[in-house]
Amino acid sequence: MTSTAQPVDLTVVDTTTTEWGAFPVPELGVELPVIPLVDDPDTGMSVLKMTYRAGFTNPWHSHPCAHGVYVLEGRLRTHQGTFGAGSFVWFPEGGVMEHGATDDADVVFLFITNKPFDIHFHPEHVAT
Repeated sequence: MTSTAQPVDLTVVDTTTTEWGAFPVPELGVELPVIPLVDDPDTGMSVLKMTYRAGFTNPWHSHPCAHGVYVLEGRLRTHQGTFGAGSFVWFPEGGVMEHGATDDADVVFLFITNKPFDIHFHPEHVAT
């Protein structure tokens, strides 16, 4: 007996019309603008459209997941440089990092994780 492959159901989010929500970061007392795009219950992988407001920095922290940032608008400032629209920046799992927006403009980006997201701040970390 042969089976016929069935087309998959797609997940489609029109980010030009979807209302922005809030991604709370209680440790910093902020809520970041966010549009959830994909959250895979089997792997924990997720994709979000996010904004860091001008001058915001997510200070030294680490994650138990790797994550990528694809810059859509503005410039992403990191501990290893500043990256403009069209740049994809990959942050390895467990590494200590900081990133945010430049002082003069918001940065809008896709935030992609490879497994469930969590954040651990490292206020004791000082860049060398």
